[in-house]
Order: sequence, then C-alpha cells, then structure tokens
Amino acid sequence: MVHPTEIRTSISPSSSAELNTTSALANYAAEAESTSGLTIEKIKEHIGDSYFWASVNETVTDHCGRYIVNIVVGKLDSTGPSSPHLIVSRVLEVANSSTIARAIQTFDEEDAVSIREAKVATSSSTVVSYLAYVKSYFGNLHKVTVSLEARDLPLIESVKIMHTIQEGVKQTPGPVASSVATKLEQVLQRNPGWRTLVAVSDILGGLSTPLQEIRLSASCSVHEWKGLFQNETVNFKMTSVCGHVMSLDFIGKYNNWDRVDPVELFSCPTEKKEAVPKLKIPAFLAQEAKGCDYLVLWLDCDKEGENICFEVISAVQGTMRRCLTNLEGVYRAHFSAITEKDIKAALANLGKPNENEARSVDARQELDLRIGCAFTRFQTKFFQGKYGNLDASLISYGPCQTPTLGFCVQRHDEIQTFKPETYWVLQIVVNTSDGREVSLDWERVRCFEKDIASMFLLQVKEFQEASVESITTKEKYKTRPLALNTVELMRVGSSGLGLGPHHAMQIAERLYTQGYISYPRTETTHYPENFDLIGVLRQQQHSPDWGTEVKEILAEGLNKPRKGHDVGDHPPITPMKLATRAELDGDAWKIYDYITRHFIATTLLDPGYTTVMHWQAFGKNETVPTFTKDEMVNIKDVKLVECQTCPPDYLTESELITLMEKHGIGTDASIPVHINNICQRNYVTIVSGRRLEPTPLGIVLVHGYQKIDPELVLPTMRSAVEEQLNLIAHGQANFSAVLLHTVEIFKNKFQYFVKNIEGMDQLFEVTFSPLAASGKAHSRCGKCRRYMKYIQTKPSRMHCSTCDETYNLPQNGNIRIYKELKCPLDDFELLSWSAGTKGKSYPFCPYCFNHPPFRDMKKGMGCNWCTHPTCPHSLNSNGVSSCVECDGGVLVLDPASGPKWKMACNRCDVIIHLFEDAQKVCVEEGICDCGAQIVAVEYKQDKSKLPGGVAELSGCVFCASYFTPLVEKHRAVTRPPGSRAPRGRGGRGRSRGKPKPPKDKMAQLAAYFTHKKVKRCDFTEKGQS
Repeated sequence: MVHPTEIRTSISPSSSAELNTTSALANYAAEAESTSGLTIEKIKEHIGDSYFWASVNETVTDHCGRYIVNIVVGKLDSTGPSSPHLIVSRVLEVANSSTIARAIQTFDEEDAVSIREAKVATSSSTVVSYLAYVKSYFGNLHKVTVSLEARDLPLIESVKIMHTIQEGVKQTPGPVASSVATKLEQVLQRNPGWRTLVAVSDILGGLSTPLQEIRLSASCSVHEWKGLFQNETVNFKMTSVCGHVMSLDFIGKYNNWDRVDPVELFSCPTEKKEAVPKLKIPAFLAQEAKGCDYLVLWLDCDKEGENICFEVISAVQGTMRRCLTNLEGVYRAHFSAITEKDIKAALANLGKPNENEARSVDARQELDLRIGCAFTRFQTKFFQGKYGNLDASLISYGPCQTPTLGFCVQRHDEIQTFKPETYWVLQIVVNTSDGREVSLDWERVRCFEKDIASMFLLQVKEFQEASVESITTKEKYKTRPLALNTVELMRVGSSGLGLGPHHAMQIAERLYTQGYISYPRTETTHYPENFDLIGVLRQQQHSPDWGTEVKEILAEGLNKPRKGHDVGDHPPITPMKLATRAELDGDAWKIYDYITRHFIATTLLDPGYTTVMHWQAFGKNETVPTFTKDEMVNIKDVKLVECQTCPPDYLTESELITLMEKHGIGTDASIPVHINNICQRNYVTIVSGRRLEPTPLGIVLVHGYQKIDPELVLPTMRSAVEEQLNLIAHGQANFSAVLLHTVEIFKNKFQYFVKNIEGMDQLFEVTFSPLAASGKAHSRCGKCRRYMKYIQTKPSRMHCSTCDETYNLPQNGNIRIYKELKCPLDDFELLSWSAGTKGKSYPFCPYCFNHPPFRDMKKGMGCNWCTHPTCPHSLNSNGVSSCVECDGGVLVLDPASGPKWKMACNRCDVIIHLFEDAQKVCVEEGICDCGAQIVAVEYKQDKSKLPGGVAELSGCVFCASYFTPLVEKHRAVTRPPGSRAPRGRGGRGRSRGKPKPPKDKMAQLAAYFTHKKVKRCDFTEKGQS
C-alpha cells in the first residue's frame, strides 16, 4: 500500500488577461492539452493500466487564490482499493473544463470507472464488488456524500475509501491537501448514523473477532464479523435504517384535494408506504436478511422504536431462513447509551419487541392522519381563496398542535382583557443606631382602597420613632436538581440557553449518536439503583471546566442523588464521555455543558451544588443591619406610593412546555415538534425572551374553534386520546375499538364544524380583507379588459373583481408586467416571474398558468413550457437545448432578462448566464451538431465583448470557443415550489432548497460540460468550451 502523494506539474500558468485574444485562446487550449497529458501520465505512473477509482475535485484555490484542479485516484483490483494519490493537475489563472475533462475522458467517458463497462470487462465478481465511484465536487461535498450513500449502485467499501482518503490526505503536505482534508472532515462529521454503527459494531466486534467487512449498500452500511451468540459461533451481520421504514398515507386517489370530500378521509382506506422510497429500505433489508436465522433489533427504546421494530420484521420475514411467526427467532436489545457496558448488557439480556407499544403508535399515526388532514384540507380551501391579506399557504389543524396554540391564545386573551387596578403601598425608611438607612416592607403588602391606606399613613406619621418588637432568623437554601429528563432539558434550553426546544432536541440527538450523552428522550428523573455514578464522574475529572469540582467529589465521596420519578423508560440524561469546547460547536457545547453540570450537581450537597451550576447561586452577599429587641430607631421618611397591577406577559417556550406536560399534550419526543409547527404555520411568532405571541391568524383560528366547538382546542380532548393510546400500549385496551371510537367522535365533530363554519368566517371577515378590497391594479383581464388586482400576500394571486375570478400565480418571486404584451391565445396581459438577479425568471400568462391550453402542459407552467408553434414567448421559440442536469428539462432563453442575459432550465434550478451587456440575444432556427439551437448575439459597437470587437455573431453556446468567456453556469438561489397537486399529508408545504453551490463559477461550468447525460460536443475536437 502506497502512502498518498501530492504531485504537481511544472508548466507555468498563462495570464487571464491574454485570454481575450484569439492567440491567447489557442495558447490556452494547447496548454490545457499539455496539462491534461501530464495529468494522464501521472495517473498512469501510479495506477498503471489497472482499474481505478477517482474523485474529481472541480477546483479549489490555494493560499495565493489561484485555481487548482485536483484528482484523487487509487488502484482498484481484486485485493481491494489502494491508498489514494492526490494529483494536482495544474495551477491555473483560470480553470477550464477541458483541463479536467480530457484527462478523465481518456480513461472513461463517464468521468471515472464505469460500473457498466467494468461488469462487461471482467467476469470476476470480486472486482465488481470492490468497485467504487466517488465523484466529489468539494464546494458541494455534503450533497455529493449524501447521494453517494443512497446511490443505486454497488458502492461497496465506499465509506471505507472516504476514510482512507481522509487519513491519507492528512499526511500529505501542502495547502491543497490541507483544504481537501478539512472539507472531508466536515462531511464525515455530518454522518451520525455511520458513527453509531461504527461504535456499536466496534464494541460487538471486541467481544469476538475484528470486523471482517464493512460494506455500503444502496441504502445503509452493513458490518459483518464472527462472534458468539447463545453459546454458538455465528456470523453477525449488522445494518441500520433511516428512521421509520414505512409511513401511513391514504391510497392514491384520496390524495387529490380538489376531488375528494374531506369527510371521506375519516373512513377511506389507508396503506403503508415506504417512508423514503429512493432509499428502498424494505428491499435492502429483505436482501440482507437472506439466509439469516435470528433477528436482533437495536432500535431506540421508546414507542416509536418498537413500531420501527415491527416494520423491520415485516420487511425481512419473507426472506429469513427461519419463520418469524410468534416472534420466534426475533430478539429486542434494550440500551440507553452507546457504550461498551450498555451494549454488552443489552446483548446478554435480550428480550422481545413490545407489540402493544407498536400498535399504540399505529393508532396515533392513523388518528393524526385522518383528523389532521380532514380539518386542514377543509379550512385551507374554505379560507384561502376568500381573503386577500390572509398570509398562509396552509391553514392546518392538528390534535396536538391546536391545543398547543390554544395555550398561547389563552394567555393573549388574558393580556387583552386585563384591567389594571390601582393600589397603594406604605413605604417607611428608618435610621439605625449605626447611621444606616433601612427601607421596611409593609406586612400588609398593599391596599386597594386609598382611604384606608391614607388612614395608615396618618397613624404612622404621628410617631418619630419605631420600636423593634421581635427578631427572627431564617436560613434558606436551594435544593439541588433532580436527575435530568427531556422536558427539563427543553425548558432550560429555551429559558437559559436561548435555544428553541426543537433545535435543542436536534442537538441532543446528535450528541447522543456521537456518544457524548445518553439517550435524550426520557421522562425519568431517578437514577437506577445500579447506575454507575462514580464511573461517569471519573470520565469528567480531567475537564478544564469542572474537573476540579469532580476531583473533590471523588475524594470526599459523592452525595446520594435526590429520589425522583422512575417512569421505566430510560435512565436520566447524563454525559457518557468527556468533551471539550474545541470538539463541539457553539450550541452543541451549550447543551453538553448544561447536561454535564446538571449531572455533577445532582451528586453534590444542597448548599454546594451552585459551584457547578453557578447561574443558580444567590446574589452577591449583603450585610443585614444589626437590631436588638426593644431598640428604638428614628423614622426618617413615610410616604404612600400609588401603583397599578400589570398584565401577565406572553408565554415563554419554557412555560408552554410545562403546560403541555401538565395536560398531557404530546410526549417528550413530540412536544418540540408541536411548538415548532405553530411557529412555522405563522400562528405564533417568537419575540424577545423567547416568548410566543400569537399572530392574527392564530388568534382568529382559536376563537373560531371556541365559537363552534370549544373541545377542538381544549387540551382535555387530546389528553383523553393519549390516555386511550397508553391503554393500548399497556395491553389494557383493544386497538381497533379505540381507533373506531375516536375516529367516529372526531368525524361527528368535523361534520358539525363544516355546518357551522360561518361562525368562524365572521371572525375572519373582521380580521382580514376580502379579495375585492385587497391588492392593487396590475394587469388587464383578457375577458373583460379591466384591470385585475395583484394580491401579494401568500399565496400571491391575481383577482378580477368584474369577472369574480381568481388566478393563482407562481410563488416566492417578483411579479411584473411583461412589456405590456398579450397572450395570443386568450388576450390576457403577460406577466414575468423572477426570483431575483441570482435566480430564475420566465414570462407566463395568468390564464394559461391556471388553464393549460395544450395537453402536454400542466397547471402552473409558464411560457417556458408552452408548445405554441408561433408564439415568440413560447418554449418552441426560445428553447436552446436539453438540460444535462435533469431528465426532461430544457434550457430556455429568457428574452426579458437583458442586459444580464440568462437561460434557465424549465425543470431544475440550472441557470446559464451569458452575453452580459449585449443589446440583443435571440434563438435562431439553425441547429448545431451537438443538437443545440444556434444563438445570435448583438452588442453595441463600442461595448462588444466578442472576438475582434465584432458587433454581431452567431453560434452554439456550448461549442463555439469564442463564446466560452461569455458563458457561466450557476444554480438558482431560489426556485418556485413544484406545481404538483398537494398530497394528503399536509399537501401544500414548501420544498427544501438545494445546498449552496461552489463559489467558483468556472468550476461550475466545467462540471456542467463534463457531465454526460445528453449528446454534446467532443472537447478533444472542438477545443475549450
């Protein structure tokens, strides 16, 4: 095995300024050819003619800011992948696509070793099984790594290769290797599932023989080793899942919002679907289970984990050697931390999965699906098209979410209805014998009647001195905390650390998968009798932050923690290994720091625990004046102060969590999700102090429910449902009976709600403006020729008051009139949608956007999809070529984008910026050999950027070398959500954007042209592109 090497070629770079001339272009092309040749020689020098794996790095910059093209390669043969070689192709002033493309295409037209060609070239299954294809663009490496893990290819050993590259490049000197190593480290740190698997497998491997094989399937990693199981030597095979394997949904025809009456959702059939179809987890599990005799389940030890257990059982029961009827051959491991002690104990005490707990989760999923979707669909469709300033794309209802919102609105109502009352306080200041002034507190505290307060004032004013009647001394101390559970962690995260509960739990779960803390979802506040408190403390004794305190505890002996409540789920949250500030980022350190300090504090005496939880210490010491019984003191000042009572403040997240826990709304796992949902739905906003202030929409919704059926928003309804679900979990209630009874109750409530929706609508009318009174005049209607009004609030729409029709518009962008031109089909004025200078843009007709004129068009499509044969704005007139980044997309020129011209894919977020400052750009009828339309560009004579200063030129933007410096590929910063019909589970949510692209523009263009999905030009013949 050869240590990785950094190899540089020694040809001098050319000046970027010279590229503007024809001779410089020729020189640069020749230089690229030479550089490519040297790269090939270097690869052959270390790899020979063997199969190889390659990681092509678009470009990175060195410490001088110059572009460097990198290729990491390694041998690939029957012995497995070799150590990597980091080849620095070239230091260039400008990175060019051909510099990368020529070198790799010499070996294989698919950028690296082709899976297909490798299978054809050899019959050896060993070679194919060790085949790896890693195509890394380091500017977007996280996305690439994710796709690597989910690829439909036999990527065996791929993660092992990534680790090998990581370790190898760390040993390579030079700034380039340092940059690559840093970025690889960042990516691998984002893979908690992998870290968990490695930790568990290493521990189990330690019980027997070392790991024999680590494989990466199309879905998840697979570890194999030999070891003891039930006193037999067996082959272990271990893998993982990505959360739930299956999810519950309505069958296809009931997912159409427009055709299905929401009341049908209470009785229509449901089905289990793959939670993440592209990962193909069920098929993967079934394949890996072939020939296995036993199934040991290591899922999270909570109800959701039990439910996933049975999803796994369902996936593998048809392929395992042993029949899994009655759970024969199926075992359940119970553990609370990924430590050697816990894993060994779990393996030695295997149990059976709890079907009752799994069924309770099934019941909750079905109830939430049916109830939530029915109410959400109905009220969204009813209200969204009626009011112009109703800023909500989805008006959702949830059995837990809505009572959570109810708590916030209840506090808002208390604030609004609060009437301040005036009261009076008697304040007296006396002088002590040592000359100090002391303010005395009134034993009565306050008086709400001024006459009585004034009477007390007059009585006191008669005296010049006061007598000390008695002296009492009280000692107060703070009680150390109970062991930490999830709810308390969320409370402290919000009130003390400034972290929302949802974010705090995400961090805690990441710390758990990294092995820093124990399982973070628990309701227990009592340590088990056999809990190793000393062992956990010893791990922390070398901490620079609290090591001194821990050493004192170990030396003097710890104090037995307070007795809390043992729910029987998991031990309290504790640290599992020592961490430092340098290991964890800001928020992760905050959570870890608190968990560790809380744990240490539970082992201290009450008077001393604030040495580690210093923020709970008493204020600075104050000396109390010395008095003696019957001592006379002088009265210096007596006055009556007028005050007013104050309203309560809005609920904090911490207070809301307490209310939810008290009323049984949600679980320790779902509480942060419900709070996050009401924020994302625009029902509440988080204000200063992490307080939750309801929005007008949230307020009117809750008041509407209260007006029609108060139980829809009261916590008692959900609390009663949770009690029934717990009975199922404990085996004390029938699954079907509870489900049918609860669904029937909510169905009746829904029907009553629909009949009386006008009561809620009256409240909406007071709060929001009708469409006719909203918006501003914008463009003309093609039917009545009057101006339609543009309503900007989400979802943005165009409304014609004369025709009383509303037209949906593209979302999340700017809408403007498109040159006052009209659609040739319906006479509506054309509009233009734009996501800004760095985003996509296209013209569209508001009528065609809602009523597609051709069969091959769908709702929500603009002119860049229109197949009108003669319209100058259509796809037929402005389409340039197929998009190489997606299937079925077309790169379409935006004729209104000048002077910063661009063409964009009508399906994905690819943008080509071209011919900046050109006076005119248009698509001609001619077609290039590569299949792209010829584009004509025209500059003003004094501003031409074309070779030789010519004003006009035609050619292919992909093939013509004289166009290359004027063409740049980008990713759209934002893009409109897809136009597909909403699905049953919420339906109208927003899609997540893609990760940010690399900043190096030429590197993006290089990647674009070297990606072979459609026919394009041969770089070897056409020169640089």
